[in-house]
Amino acid sequence: MRIAILSRNADLYSTRRLKEAAIERGHEVRIIDVLKCYMNINIQNPSIHVKGVELPAFDVVIPRIGASVTTYGTAVLRQFEMMGVYPLNESVAITRSRDKLRSLQLLSRKGIGLPVTGYANKPSDIPDLIDMVGGPPLVVKLLEGTQGIGVVMAETRKAAESVIEAFMGLKADIMVQEYISESGGADIRCLVIGDKVVAAMQRQAQPGEFRSNLHRGGTATLARLSPAERSTAVRAARTMGLNVAGVDILRSNHGPLVMEVNSSPGLEGIETATGKDVAGNIIQFMEKNARQSRTKTRGQG
Repeated sequence: MRIAILSRNADLYSTRRLKEAAIERGHEVRIIDVLKCYMNINIQNPSIHVKGVELPAFDVVIPRIGASVTTYGTAVLRQFEMMGVYPLNESVAITRSRDKLRSLQLLSRKGIGLPVTGYANKPSDIPDLIDMVGGPPLVVKLLEGTQGIGVVMAETRKAAESVIEAFMGLKADIMVQEYISESGGADIRCLVIGDKVVAAMQRQAQPGEFRSNLHRGGTATLARLSPAERSTAVRAARTMGLNVAGVDILRSNHGPLVMEVNSSPGLEGIETATGKDVAGNIIQFMEKNARQSRTKTRGQG
């Protein structure tokens, strides 16, 4: 197959591993900076160009689109879809998963466990918002935050009111969630490919820190999942419409709770912690499922 990887940095671990795994299995690979692409949108022959040259035909496109370039990145991906190129994850699914509030609403509608979450935009609603999620301690999250940035824990009611008021004063979109104390500063990252969890790691926050992200100094170890946790991760990825996803789960007293579904999960931490060839599994999935023009959306939405 001829594979295009949309990535702004060819030296990133995940990008390199995907390229290596594809080449090992006999495929042609080209890494393309999504921000260097521009598009000719027309009825007869839609195309994508880079530096004055039209890109050749590809069979498959693997989007590794960062959160900061979601809008332009998914527009380029839609163009690939319109040209009949099979995407690992479709543009609509990526956009859906990147909208934290929308993704939680979709998961809730499917009956998938979530932390109790509140959302409002007026300071006068803050007292009721705090009560809705069970009171402090609670977690305040920026809707646009990634890798633990823009996530604050408020341990008292006064602190919660001050943090929420400050974010609202900055016109920042936030949501408020219950704090799952029994998780002990740990979460589970499940790597879902198709209808199967192929690897899982437990991420543990540093002492005095509640965010378990590896970018925030958290540590990762191999995780053993219960059947309920496996089912929850697969259902969450399916609800977003993602073929490949990193599903972050908290272990609570009332079962697994989904924190987030990541459409472009990093591979370094989970491959290191589990010893699994996740990149190779992704390429094998594409070999089995890639068919020209088999996208569900074909660039719609």
